[in-house]
Amino acid sequence: MRTVVLAVVLLALAGCAGRGSGAAAPGTPDGPADRLVVEVDRGDGSPVERYTLTCGDVPGGDHPDAAGACAHLAGLDDPFAPLPPGRACAEVYGGPQTARVTGTWHGAAVDLALSRTDACRTAQWDALGPLLPGPVGVGDELPD
Repeated sequence: MRTVVLAVVLLALAGCAGRGSGAAAPGTPDGPADRLVVEVDRGDGSPVERYTLTCGDVPGGDHPDAAGACAHLAGLDDPFAPLPPGRACAEVYGGPQTARVTGTWHGAAVDLALSRTDACRTAQWDALGPLLPGPVGVGDELPD
């Protein structure tokens, strides 16, 4: 009987531990906003573009499409997940572009390096959609 009671108490404590301090979720009126810095290098010799993006009640920052980027990211399950290790990727070069996204998203630290060096990385880039503004994307012309 003691074992059962102890197991019930431990399960109850484990359930409470995942709830945190009761603070509101990111982006809610009482919670912190998601803040990201996006740096995009077009790989064409032009200066690196740097944007800030804040997603919350009112999207902000100097990102050219803050509302679109925030809405798009909110619709993704885990937008900043790294590619799985050991994943086989087609050797299809998507272009010289690179990007780095840093900051916080849903309370978690973000530090994601992006490129278009193979099919997996190009798909990862494309999945972020309006977060990475500019001419590179599905159907765009690539440099020779």
